[in-house]
Amino acid sequence: MLTINYIRANKALIQERLGKRGFRDMDKLDEVIKLDDRRKTIQQEQDDLLSQNKQASKAIGALFGQGKKEEAEAMKNQVATNKTQIEAFKAEQNSTIDAINQILYTIPNVPHESVPAGQSEEDNEVFKKGYQTLPELDANAKPHWELAKEYDIIDFETGVKITGAGFPLFKGKGAQLKRALINFFLYEASEAGYMEVMPPHLVNEASAFGTGQLPDKEGQMYHTAQPKGEAGKIVDDFYLIPTAEVPITNIYRDVIIKESDFPIKMCGHTPCFRREVGSYGKDVRGLNRVHQFDKVEIVQIAHPDKSYDTLNEMMNHVEGLLQKLELPYRILRLCGGDLGFTSALTYDFEVYSAAQQKWLEVSSVSNFETFQANRLKLRFRNADKKTQLAHTLNGSALALARIVACLLENHQTADGIRIPAALQAYTRFELIN
Repeated sequence: MLTINYIRANKALIQERLGKRGFRDMDKLDEVIKLDDRRKTIQQEQDDLLSQNKQASKAIGALFGQGKKEEAEAMKNQVATNKTQIEAFKAEQNSTIDAINQILYTIPNVPHESVPAGQSEEDNEVFKKGYQTLPELDANAKPHWELAKEYDIIDFETGVKITGAGFPLFKGKGAQLKRALINFFLYEASEAGYMEVMPPHLVNEASAFGTGQLPDKEGQMYHTAQPKGEAGKIVDDFYLIPTAEVPITNIYRDVIIKESDFPIKMCGHTPCFRREVGSYGKDVRGLNRVHQFDKVEIVQIAHPDKSYDTLNEMMNHVEGLLQKLELPYRILRLCGGDLGFTSALTYDFEVYSAAQQKWLEVSSVSNFETFQANRLKLRFRNADKKTQLAHTLNGSALALARIVACLLENHQTADGIRIPAALQAYTRFELIN
């Protein structure tokens, strides 16, 4: 969420940058400033009346002591009138603050200067290619959903029976491969200095709001039922996490940290749940788009002066994972129209699926600058002993469903599915056959 002071000081820049997103409701910026002006006026008028009442309270006693009863009573009546007006000002101020916030909730983050203009994924820039030439498989190569059935490692039909479409059942060497990948990603993150945490898989509304899932992505999240107890009391109101970013970043909600604590590096493995409303067709076959998948997330809380160095560091970490998995990849810099609501700059990593002959997104690495921190009230105390908003960043390192798909397809041989050397210590086998 943008701060009003930032909007006041940078309105022209914000309008220019939000234009890259295709954001057209620029009048909201003026509306917020106008409402904030009114809030300040209300506060000043309220403070003036409070000051008057404070002075009057001292004077009333003196007037009674001097026998000036009528003057004292008149002053008492004025104090009572002022109190009524003060309460009215408080109510108006609260409604004004609420109106300001309701508008701020609908304004996305300001794109970084390097974000290209554009309206869709076709406008994203190829930032880097992690391959010389794209791999070519022989004519008998199969997509991962056929390989999964042939080697009996992923059962899509039984997943549908148990839950529904988009909930695959991993078994045998498929389950072992999935567990090996999780352990590999966690070990690599630990070696890079990330502290592992095991967060809850359900979060409350405040947590989902803090990282920007609410109200922007409410339709994409699974919301638990809300059975009512005695007297209509709600006893259950949680959201299944769409990513570990939500609970991990919220560890520092309403926290003031020391400047010396930077950088704060955390990682965690969780299942992720996404409704993916409107997903259908050939592009969602197999593991291409599922409702439940595992992911290892890396999260950093950084000093504002260092956050873009941190972003590069996180990108290098994800790139190293793909290199060790021997997968052809490319890095995209997302255009304004494809940028997430909360992000200032996002790089997507895509892996080429040789069997499907298409690129599959496997990671997003983003810098949110102060956007999440403002919602979270995540601050640090700077050298001047003043509090300042921190920057938050996160990245997928990595998302398993599509990584599994690409491993199966790109490493298929006549003898079976070859396991990359870096992963064999975790799988304890070299081949799926």
